[in-house]
Amino acid sequence: MTHKVTLIPGDGIGEEITAATKRIIDATGVKIIWEEVIAGRKAINAGLTPLPESTIKSIQKNKVALKGPLETAVGNGYASLNVLLRKKFVLYANVRPVKSLPGVKTRFDEVDMVIFRENTEDLYSGIEHEIVPGVVESIKIITAKASLRIAESAFEYAVKHKRKKVTAIHKGNIMKLSDGLFLDCCMKISKKYPQIEYRDMIVDNTCMQLVMKPKQFDILLLENLYGDIISDLAAGLVGGLGVVPSGNFGDKVSIFEAVHGTAPDIAGQGKANPIALTLSACMMLEHLKEPKAATRIRDAINKVLEAGKVRTGDLGGKSSTDELTRAIIGKL
Repeated sequence: MTHKVTLIPGDGIGEEITAATKRIIDATGVKIIWEEVIAGRKAINAGLTPLPESTIKSIQKNKVALKGPLETAVGNGYASLNVLLRKKFVLYANVRPVKSLPGVKTRFDEVDMVIFRENTEDLYSGIEHEIVPGVVESIKIITAKASLRIAESAFEYAVKHKRKKVTAIHKGNIMKLSDGLFLDCCMKISKKYPQIEYRDMIVDNTCMQLVMKPKQFDILLLENLYGDIISDLAAGLVGGLGVVPSGNFGDKVSIFEAVHGTAPDIAGQGKANPIALTLSACMMLEHLKEPKAATRIRDAINKVLEAGKVRTGDLGGKSSTDELTRAIIGKL
């Protein structure tokens, strides 16, 4: 079967890591027609809006997209395109598997957790305004609809993938209404899945527990802001954002992406690590009902990392993007 996928190379190192990921997927024999579109800085340089209508239409048509990192201004400029895409296509579930990799030395081994982050509301709703000069208000939106939906997704995933425990993360001791509503919804859904252990944990305690005893966690279920922070923290437990995949799921569209930045300091130098995007593409392949190819790629990455001879700079090596890509293809 031939699949059609929207490809957004992105900014900075995006071109290099998407090209590498395409080569690796092509080597599995899976047939994909890549419909390449632009967004972010490339779109602006082309005289278009940061998220052109042609890009939106391509994603709507193909329903699956693979996306490299997009530039996001801090403090001013255009809104985050990642947030815009999630809102536009109601990509309510951000799913990030965080798993120790062979040969990647970190403080902990055998870390294996999956983070479920609600993706459409919370403080990321973007509702903020200046009340008077020097005083700004930002509004946190939590709804039962979104909370029930992300909780259902997490528990369904737990059943499908034979996971044993779901931990809801919150700050309900302080935000008693908003986080209280989220917790109520998580508890309500948990009762439908008695075979899955359920508990909740305050977010600051979660941060401490993650850096002390990360193996206690299986599936983490979080609101948007907590999920954004905790998922990056968790990535640090297994080697950083360069080795952690991400998928954004809605009822009609799914977008898979590398969650690291555009790394403009090394862009165009052939130094970028394509593993995060390639592992995200593995999630995409599973979504496209190509699980064997996804498994082959993951196994190849593990073999290369375990051998320890070919690594990019972020993993302590000196190999180029091309050298790492060829090594992975060689292990397929």
